[in-house]
Amino acid sequence: MKLLIRDNKVLLIIIAVAVMISFVTIGGRISAESGNKTYDIVLDYNEIKAMADQSDHDIAWWLGEFKKMGISKVGVSEESIVSLMEDNELPVQAAVMDIIMRDADWESDYPADFIRELNEVGFDRYDLLIEAASAEAFGFIADAVMARYQPENYFIKETGDGGYIVLNGTAKQTLYSEKYKLMNSVRKGFIEKDEIVGSKLMYIGFGLLPSKVKIVEDAGMDVIPRTASYAGWNDTKYAKAVIDSYGKLDKQPEYMIVSGESVIGYDDGIDTVRDYIEKNHITVGMIEHTTQLKHILQYGVDDIVRSIRYDAVRVFSVWDYIQNRYQYYGYEGAKEIENTLFRAIVERNIRLIYFKPIKEYKDQHVYVTDPDEYRTMFSNLEKRLDEHNIKFGSKASVMEPYQVGIWAKIAMAIGCAAAAVFLVGTILPIGRRIKAGLLALGVLGAAGAYALTPGYAELMTAFAAAVIFPSIATLYIVKQSKEFADTLERSERLPKIAGLGIMTLIVGVAISLVGGMMTAAPISSVNYMLEIDIFRGVKLAQLLPLAFFIVAYLAYYGFGTSKKQPGTLEYQDLREMMNASIKVWMVILGVVLLGVGYYYMERTGHDTSIQVSSLEMIFRNALEDILIARPRSKEFLFAFPAVIMLAYTSIRRFKLWPILFGLASVIGMTSVNNTFMHIRTPLYLGFARTGYSLLFGIVIGIVGILLFELGHMIYKRLERQMH
Repeated sequence: MKLLIRDNKVLLIIIAVAVMISFVTIGGRISAESGNKTYDIVLDYNEIKAMADQSDHDIAWWLGEFKKMGISKVGVSEESIVSLMEDNELPVQAAVMDIIMRDADWESDYPADFIRELNEVGFDRYDLLIEAASAEAFGFIADAVMARYQPENYFIKETGDGGYIVLNGTAKQTLYSEKYKLMNSVRKGFIEKDEIVGSKLMYIGFGLLPSKVKIVEDAGMDVIPRTASYAGWNDTKYAKAVIDSYGKLDKQPEYMIVSGESVIGYDDGIDTVRDYIEKNHITVGMIEHTTQLKHILQYGVDDIVRSIRYDAVRVFSVWDYIQNRYQYYGYEGAKEIENTLFRAIVERNIRLIYFKPIKEYKDQHVYVTDPDEYRTMFSNLEKRLDEHNIKFGSKASVMEPYQVGIWAKIAMAIGCAAAAVFLVGTILPIGRRIKAGLLALGVLGAAGAYALTPGYAELMTAFAAAVIFPSIATLYIVKQSKEFADTLERSERLPKIAGLGIMTLIVGVAISLVGGMMTAAPISSVNYMLEIDIFRGVKLAQLLPLAFFIVAYLAYYGFGTSKKQPGTLEYQDLREMMNASIKVWMVILGVVLLGVGYYYMERTGHDTSIQVSSLEMIFRNALEDILIARPRSKEFLFAFPAVIMLAYTSIRRFKLWPILFGLASVIGMTSVNNTFMHIRTPLYLGFARTGYSLLFGIVIGIVGILLFELGHMIYKRLERQMH
């Protein structure tokens, strides 16, 4: 060890300086996270109304009940043709001209003067014809169309008791059915066909319905308008009209939660809405994707958030599949929905819940209409979050716009370069000059990358740390296990073996934890914490240290019995491995390991086809209820105990087992680092999670040694009896 330090003194000093800089950087991030401790809830008006219709009370009564629970904001969507047709308050009908013209005598269904004027202005099959059957309905739609949209995009004809509005549609805005085949009498395919069934124009906004706004305001709650904007109908005129309609509310909305494709005014620039947001100190909501990765794609949202210095919150929308988690996993009530909201707020920096009411398990249409269920769920959620010092408040807190300095990132990149040279130098016989040359290349590469592509460079710095430091931890674990095998007797007492294994585990985890800080620090700016930008390469960063384990194992154990210099990767190690005779058991073992590896990689992240079992979810939830942070199952159940088992099997001179436990150990080292790759997760959770995993892993590792020792004794006894 002394020789290793002496030969790499300069590299270790550079690494130490970079690590200290990462700790200072992490301190700034912790400060930013500590000020972001208030969450808020916004109700969805339409779904609360649908629930009220299934209950014995009207929506006003239900809003009053939620107000008693402390919720003071309601998201009210602007009316569209679809919403007006579904609601009986205003008599409105609409259809695409293609559908209307399928009737040969369609013109006779409309007033002659309207048809004459329509033919004069012109129309085509993609246009949308709206019929308002009352003066109130016509006035609401016509006024909105004239205020929001360009004259060339519409034609309006008023009649005595209503009127007609024609919107100029295009093929791009038209909605079609899926292609289907026409069959002959013997079910032979004749032709593929699709049909026009609707238009995006049926979803463009006409403003807030005054009657809905009044219900919300009479309940003493604030309206959060939801405006859906679509390309071609979303220019500056539209944006100004929408903003004017917001001004008619009792007060300016606290949040802007975008609906539709983009922010208002996106067609010809978003300066209008950005200025409005800045002037009125409105917080922008970014709706988390169902995969829990980034946010749903809405054009202009990221641009505005960056331009207003990240005055934004992450929004968790209660998607339909979450609404149906009532009595899920065998729980009583809405426990699993509560768990889902808890994880979103605590683990993913969510500070605004867009809440839709609970539905019966496996029934997408029946709401739970017992107010006590909601009261219990929100009360329990508030108590659990209080343990994390997160409070339910009148407005969601906003993350401090923390940014990591460029010089700090360059210093950490140089530290990663030094760590890479150190790692290579520990397994290959390279001299000081070569190390100095490699370090110089690393320094130049780091400086050049940040000068040319700083955004890409910070991601590469984080990725390098995520690979290099778990690999160093892996090398340390393999080195220690080999030294134990070479210096200790095969019959060494179990307490000493356990102690050595525990110390090896603690040091390995500490190295990986340092790597976690070096991974997180370069990308701890607010744009990553809010997941506007994300760290990619998580799976590759977990795979490469596993591949490096093979190199480390060959360097210390060799392949066969001809190892000459433990700690150095030699040519004969590779030659013997490549020339080895492949046995059937090796093939079977390889297939099993590949299967396990595939399962392990697929389980990483949320955008995967492999789902967590119900039993495992119940186990996870129980740990969340008991502990500050749930330890990672793969760490404490097998990866951390595997480090202790690696020391044990190496000392006992077992064949094959050190390789298997060594591979499992690498998973633990990469997992520690992976914990800190999720930048949206507050750092204190990562530290707590790793600490719990280490504690539980030690206990399970000791139990594993005892069971393995007992099993080996029984095996030997049976072997002697057979002979």
